[in-house]
Amino acid sequence: MITPPNSMARLSVFPLPGALLFPGMHLPLHIFEPRYRAMMSDAMARDRRIGMIQPRPGAYAPNEPPPLFDIGCVGKIAEFEALEEGRYNLILEGLSLFRVMRELDVTTAFRQVEAELLPIMAENDTLSLSRRSSLEMESRRFADAQGYAVDWEAVTRLDDEALVNGIAQIAPFDVAAKQALLEAEGIEDRAELIIQLMQFFGRHDGEESVTLQ
Repeated sequence: MITPPNSMARLSVFPLPGALLFPGMHLPLHIFEPRYRAMMSDAMARDRRIGMIQPRPGAYAPNEPPPLFDIGCVGKIAEFEALEEGRYNLILEGLSLFRVMRELDVTTAFRQVEAELLPIMAENDTLSLSRRSSLEMESRRFADAQGYAVDWEAVTRLDDEALVNGIAQIAPFDVAAKQALLEAEGIEDRAELIIQLMQFFGRHDGEESVTLQ
């Protein structure tokens, strides 16, 4: 999908720390809070779109919604399963990144923003052979150190974009680091940042004070 430049949209947003979505990727979610069940019902009745975005970390006044990062990703509800008590399991398919222009004053329990949909360039973004090799090697080291079980044979079959963005979505980095990955320009820069973060967090594993925020 190619999004025209400067396209504006009104988006219902789901602020969730640590949850990234990239265009062309998928994100599973479990919806249980009443305000987000209402957001889900609203999205299904309209265009099935939800804006995934991270709240900024920090200390805020009680009962005040945390400010949002500027960049998020629009997701379309590709699959959903209605559960007991109004809960849902769903899978979002990433459509395009967006930039928050302003938050809207609304009466809904969920937050809404006016956003600029950022264009997706029609290009084949690939890694150099050396960067791909370094990323796979560092990923193995990091996964082993964290005790993760990974199907490495399946990983080697992923194309470069799916590999880089998939790691960015699931890697257990802090909110600021995840946001930096989302905003990186191109998968070559994103892959290099992933390598640096794995080395950084790997060296400091277990130290509670370590953060990139």
